Amino acid sequence: MSLFRDDGIVLRTQKLGEADRIITLLTRGHGRVRAVARGVRRTKSKFGARLEPFSHVDVQFFSKGSELVGRGLPLCTQSETIAPYGGGIVTDYGRYTAGTAMLETAERFTDHEGEPAVQQYLLLVGALRTLARGEHAPPLVLDAFLLRSLAVNGYAPSFTDCAKCGMPGPNRFFSVASGGSICPDCRVPGSVVPSPQALELLGALLTGDWETADACEARYVREGSGLVSAYLHWHLERGLRSLRFVEK
Repeated sequence: MSLFRDDGIVLRTQKLGEADRIITLLTRGHGRVRAVARGVRRTKSKFGARLEPFSHVDVQFFSKGSELVGRGLPLCTQSETIAPYGGGIVTDYGRYTAGTAMLETAERFTDHEGEPAVQQYLLLVGALRTLARGEHAPPLVLDAFLLRSLAVNGYAPSFTDCAKCGMPGPNRFFSVASGGSICPDCRVPGSVVPSPQALELLGALLTGDWETADACEARYVREGSGLVSAYLHWHLERGLRSLRFVEK
């Protein structure tokens, strides 16, 4: 029997029995973890109020074995709030739908429970903090998070140089299957010709150039979001359920 302590973001919750929940978290040290939180659905449970989606919490787990993730689910026995990001997200539809897509993305990119995914964890914490504070438009924050999540998982798209031959850009064509921008010689069936402004925006979001991103016109933001969604869909092999509700 072992005790573990970690901090993490609550990704989602599921009902279990009459008063319990299964809590899915993305933690700093143990990656994605599912744990049982007992009694949290009772009306007077302050413990349960801390374990809602978007919450950044310090959590204590109790496991029957020597490893946190084993045959059975560990118990979540204690939690302390680090940052209640949900308070600044759930009251605004745009922020809420963007945040929900972030949580789903983080869960999809951490397939194996118990495997540390520190970069993905830090990306999620930073994105939720930015979203909750309203520092940038929700679609921009979401697309920046999606692009950087793809990058840390080995799927970084190119928005200037040719993704196939390396020809210096900017290049006109864009192919999801080829890895991003491609030159005329590498053009493949299904390639599209996005506007230069949309590609510039996506490059800015990937590198953190918020001055350029914030100044971009809405039509190019929508165009860029379509490219990001298609690229993410390709690499995840199926789309995100929550993306259809995101306010563009």
